Amino acid sequence: MIRYIYASDLHMFPKLKRGMFRDRADQFRTRLNWDVTVDENGEERDEYDALNPLYVIWEKPDGSHGGSMRLLPTTGPCMVNDHFLHLTDGVRIQSPVIWECTRFCLARDAEPRTAAALMLGGGEVMTGFGVEHYVGVFDARMVRIYRLIGSSPEVLGAQGEGRERISVGLWSFTQEARSAVAARAGLDPELSRAWFDAAFGGGAAARLAQSA
Repeated sequence: MIRYIYASDLHMFPKLKRGMFRDRADQFRTRLNWDVTVDENGEERDEYDALNPLYVIWEKPDGSHGGSMRLLPTTGPCMVNDHFLHLTDGVRIQSPVIWECTRFCLARDAEPRTAAALMLGGGEVMTGFGVEHYVGVFDARMVRIYRLIGSSPEVLGAQGEGRERISVGLWSFTQEARSAVAARAGLDPELSRAWFDAAFGGGAAARLAQSA
């Protein structure tokens, strides 16, 4: 199932929490050889995990982590503005209706549909919170994955060639895209919406506006 968990609530899901950060270490350091920080418990975190992001997590039937991604508003600190302005010619992307998606991670034994399920969950957040776009930086290997899912971004800027190419992209989420991604994930869109409503109790956007 898809879970939506703020960082401040991760302690209530210790198995998912541990699995997510360990799978991030496995993917980003071990498999991709990124320069990331891994602690003595084999878990990968960075400064953005301390900003109470919203995690979209695919939970496997046994309660373990299958895949996840991290969401933060671009009105505050975010990777695309703090570290990747060279990809946007120095233009900062800041808007209450644009959130950043980072740390898209799949466990080694993730089901083929996991990436699409995460994208579907991200779409539910967009619909529920009134977000119009996601922005994110991605490497060359993700281009094929996004294409297979049916959720390719608009590329705003890129650098490098071949496997070393990195890009910044902008995603929208139409009803057509929702249907395509749900089909790829093998999930009923109504079930997907029910998982979101279970996490936020329905009317998420209205409550967010009241608390702003």
